[in-house]
Amino acid sequence: MIRMQGLRSAASVVLVLSVTCLLHADDTIMMRAGTAKAVITPQDGDDLTLVMGIKPSGVTHDIYARALVLSDGEQRLAIVTYDLNCLDVATPILRKRCRDELDIDASRLIILSTHNHAAPIQIVPDNFEYGRWLADRSFDLIKDAIAAEQGPARVKIGSGEGHFVQSVGHAPVDSEIQVMQVDLNDKPLAVLFNHPTHPLQFSRTEIDTGHPGYAVDQIEAQVPGVMAMYADACGGNQFPDRGTVMYGTKEQMIELGHELASAVLGIIDQPLLDVTGRITSKLEVIPLPLDEPLSYEDAKQLAKEERVPLDIGLVPYPHPDRGTNWIRQLLKHHEENIPFPKLTTDRVCTDDAFLVREYEEPREFPCEYEEVIVTRIGPMAFVAMQGEVCAPIGMRVKDHLRRFGLPMMVFAYMGEHNLYIPTRELVRVDAYQAKVIRIQYASPVGWAPEVEDEMVRGVIKVVRSVFDDVPSTKQKSLEEQFEAAQ
Repeated sequence: MIRMQGLRSAASVVLVLSVTCLLHADDTIMMRAGTAKAVITPQDGDDLTLVMGIKPSGVTHDIYARALVLSDGEQRLAIVTYDLNCLDVATPILRKRCRDELDIDASRLIILSTHNHAAPIQIVPDNFEYGRWLADRSFDLIKDAIAAEQGPARVKIGSGEGHFVQSVGHAPVDSEIQVMQVDLNDKPLAVLFNHPTHPLQFSRTEIDTGHPGYAVDQIEAQVPGVMAMYADACGGNQFPDRGTVMYGTKEQMIELGHELASAVLGIIDQPLLDVTGRITSKLEVIPLPLDEPLSYEDAKQLAKEERVPLDIGLVPYPHPDRGTNWIRQLLKHHEENIPFPKLTTDRVCTDDAFLVREYEEPREFPCEYEEVIVTRIGPMAFVAMQGEVCAPIGMRVKDHLRRFGLPMMVFAYMGEHNLYIPTRELVRVDAYQAKVIRIQYASPVGWAPEVEDEMVRGVIKVVRSVFDDVPSTKQKSLEEQFEAAQ
């Protein structure tokens, strides 16, 4: 079924078009747009470590960074996508340079990843130099896109379904594909699309793009002159419907890429909703709740049962003892009377993905969880959330925006470090997505069950602040009314 983004029925169309005149495209705005793309495959990558902790054996498909810039004459927005698991080391460097040299602050620099597992990972210290190279490469790419700006440009959105994903964690499946098309002189210049799923890969050692990269290739072949861009939506607990978890044959990967491309082409072949208008943007950090720690006695017993080496400190990926960093941190907190974190904002994340109390050297742009960017383009809400946000959270955010009557695009994997943001159910059963904060990020405590609710509340609060002139955003949902009554 093909439908306009955010519009579920004819009644919904009436709602969106009649709530307020603010929810129309602004024909008086002269928008300009520019694009650029560049290969980011490392030239000398033999010594780099891939996402799966293995050295590369070759390159099957180059990996890319792509930039789309939009300007309304007053504000400029830069959206950059990467065929990477995450941008990590490059993020604070790029934020500073874009602010200082291009007048693009962090709220208007939206860094999105495809969640590709067949690429170098930046949290390995030996890969930090590659991360710094990525920062320079990305900065030049954004400059190239700005230099290529032309107008008049129109921004249009639509959505459809891609029923080739499945979920874990007793959760419903979100199969929605969201698309934003930017037209220049009535011809497609760029197509940005998402889908809530891990990519399908075919190799743990070959550098490749995963199935989204093959979808991008197919779209660019079918729409001459367009630059296609993919970024992951909220798919932390969702996977392709073929292969094993996120690995299949090369043929399955390419086939799935073509299926995704066909779905996107079907969406843009239908009438799209014009959302051209002023750009405003806000970046906020949402504090998310953490659980109580294990007792000291239980921590010592766990360390004994797991045969945890206690004298090695924090060891980075892919060290075999990385998964027990959190137990060493747990014991250290007890033994040295270090206060345990209550919220994610009680800690910052290092380049090698450790949640610590403070950096050894202060950083102008610290990595704090949970970063959220809400950008307004005319009537549209463009929401980008940090980390591997699980699908039910994304679905709840989208449901709120639909009740507000806001056209939308909703992404995850924004900025640096892919910490899973789990649902209440995943926390309850202590699933992998709930464990990652401990076993990969060395937090001495896990998630509180309320993390899902607080994440949704936090995002909607930012949306309301950006759309505070839209009356429908003032209305409380039934859930909010119930909680207030309690």
